[in-house]
Amino acid sequence: MLQIGRLAVDPPLVLAPMAGITDRHFRKIIRDLGGVGIVSMEFLSSDALTRGNEKTLNLLAFEQEERPLAIQIYGSSAERMARAAEIDEETGADVCDINMGCPANKVLKGCSGAALMGDLGLAERIIRECRKRLTIPLTVKFRAGLDTGRENFIELGRLCETNGVDAVTLHARTAKQMFSGEADWQRIVALKKAIAIPVIGNGDVETPADALRLMRETGCDGVMIGRASLKNPWIFAQSSALLAGDPAIPEATTEMRRDLIVRHFEMIRRYGKDDPKYVLHKIRTFTGWYTHGLPNGRLLRQKIGGIPTPEGFLEAVEEFFKLEFAA
Repeated sequence: MLQIGRLAVDPPLVLAPMAGITDRHFRKIIRDLGGVGIVSMEFLSSDALTRGNEKTLNLLAFEQEERPLAIQIYGSSAERMARAAEIDEETGADVCDINMGCPANKVLKGCSGAALMGDLGLAERIIRECRKRLTIPLTVKFRAGLDTGRENFIELGRLCETNGVDAVTLHARTAKQMFSGEADWQRIVALKKAIAIPVIGNGDVETPADALRLMRETGCDGVMIGRASLKNPWIFAQSSALLAGDPAIPEATTEMRRDLIVRHFEMIRRYGKDDPKYVLHKIRTFTGWYTHGLPNGRLLRQKIGGIPTPEGFLEAVEEFFKLEFAA
């Protein structure tokens, strides 16, 4: 079990915040498939939240069944980040998470995300102000450093601990690496030895076996999984079973993947019933991931790219799986 302040997270598995991905539909799907300890919203701009941007405020909606839920914020103003943290708590988040690890250029340019690792004074002011305003647990996610010549994750981890952060997540790559190369799990080992608050490990967890291995090799208190959950949304249930000593959960079947695509499609269509372009964009994106590993999945991915209507999309999916079951 992972203890984040007063919040017990069991199993100690976390769905990573991913922009445009961990929306209400995907979070609900992951929660319903089981095995996840806490789910995260897509990360939100503190500027947009505090200025009342309607599109951003709409992203705050969630269902009670998703709990426990973390809402991650990013920004470079201590005051705006603190107010955004208050909005997190007012919204009903179980955890407020500060993003100090995003390597995307549009985030770095605003001295947000991983850029804060280059200004630990500002990072500390943001943490202090957020901690003062919150009664819910506060966490911080960061990387090893801006690049291999500027690795300061231990210094930032200690700064977090000193200023009342309840847990930290380390993505064991530098910002410069983005998502390339390998995540160096020995950095997680080093951080775990350096601080007493819980450390959540992140990076290169592609399979349930990786999640188990990460915890055993690093001694981390929890595992955050992001991109691997797109191709295999069952990874949390499978990882949870492994952590509990039960390796019996099988791979998802073709029928399970079909049912997941159709269910996700219906959720998105109900929400975006007045915006077919939104529906098609979302479901094409997710279907592209869900069909990886399926026999002939590439054929379906190619076909849905040119379908102009949600109804046509569903027909193509049903036809594809009928052929697969008949094979």
